[in-house]
Amino acid sequence: MMEQTQDIGDNEKRPQFGNRILTDSKNVFEHNAWDNVVWDEKQEEDARRITSQQLSTPVPEHDKEKFEENAFEYWNEFYMQHQNRFFKDRHWLFTEFPELLAGDATLKGPMSETSQTVNQENHSHQEVKIVKQHEQEMKKVDSEGCNMVVEGNSEIYSQDAQSIIREGPTCTGASYVGSTEEINRKCSNVKRVDTDLRDVKADSNMNQDVTESDEKKDGYPGEYIKYKILEVGCGVGNTVFPILQATNNPNLMVYCCDFSMTAIDLVKEHPDYNPSRCHAFVWDITDSDASIPLPKDSLDVIILIFVLSAIHPSKMQGVVDCLASYLKPGGMIVFRDYGRYDMAQLRFKPGRCLSENFYVRGDGTRVYFFTQDELREMFTKAGLVEDQNLIDRRLQVNRGRQLKMYRVWIQCKYRKPIHQSSETAASS
Repeated sequence: MMEQTQDIGDNEKRPQFGNRILTDSKNVFEHNAWDNVVWDEKQEEDARRITSQQLSTPVPEHDKEKFEENAFEYWNEFYMQHQNRFFKDRHWLFTEFPELLAGDATLKGPMSETSQTVNQENHSHQEVKIVKQHEQEMKKVDSEGCNMVVEGNSEIYSQDAQSIIREGPTCTGASYVGSTEEINRKCSNVKRVDTDLRDVKADSNMNQDVTESDEKKDGYPGEYIKYKILEVGCGVGNTVFPILQATNNPNLMVYCCDFSMTAIDLVKEHPDYNPSRCHAFVWDITDSDASIPLPKDSLDVIILIFVLSAIHPSKMQGVVDCLASYLKPGGMIVFRDYGRYDMAQLRFKPGRCLSENFYVRGDGTRVYFFTQDELREMFTKAGLVEDQNLIDRRLQVNRGRQLKMYRVWIQCKYRKPIHQSSETAASS
């Protein structure tokens, strides 16, 4: 499930929440968009009047039930019709949510002494076993003067393997390629762990792309990868693939799910879909009995962008509670969705209002328009701590037609406390 208008394409190159401020109304048509636009009292009154009129001409009761019961079919039809052509890739994500690339910090800069060990989360069971078998000999070599370092060699191994070599005062400058004899001569006690790792790959055909069935044999997909992100309501991957394209970090696993099987099929058909880096699956997040290929307390970040608004208001709290249970302590939900009195809300015609601030579009998909307080109550009730809850008001203009379009979005970040009792008490 994703937003149904190209709402935020102008976000792509702007600083967080923008800095183009309209100071003189006479200049309004000099640019396509203005940031942080404050509404006057008359605009607020007009918006309340319009929404009151909408509520007085609601959708008939029997149709309300139809839109709820057949929600899956409407979203499937949407993606069958539009395929991957409707939405733009969300490259603005990293400006608004730098947490999405936080896992990259594990790869940048020289390795510290404490990190000069094999990270078991990046390897298969077989590889970890081999490294452990060599640990005693590693210690022996270190005591004799050869310091151990860990290096990645992408030309030889796939992302989940690393080449382990030794260098020290007696063999400085030895590199992996073409230096085996030199290392063996000057550091004769060294066992070539990387050779054994290569043998494992040859034996198990690990040089081929990892398949989803292979992944599941190890427990759940990406179980041993350190930094885990889940996008809920991924649609056709307009958030997922910009993340994967922005980094080749082997410590990052991106999971994505959607209500629509058609959307998930389109994600898996994308040329950048690689099961060793991404796992897509169907999940109706309103179904409390549904099972997913992830354990509780396993995720660092959950992305919830223009998704909660598509869910019936009576089910929203249950969805937030469920998602919070999958966060690690310290993990975060990043959220962006429609705000109250957004242009899209005020444009709904009579007969489209399902309930207060909840509407159905012409294609049968639905949308809710939030306030900050509603979201604060939902997320904190789920035991999360507020890091951000902001209104993003934008004035978009059509200079050719001299039109003004007032957009309202809400952006939030809510974190699962490491020490549940103390932090949640302090935030309440």
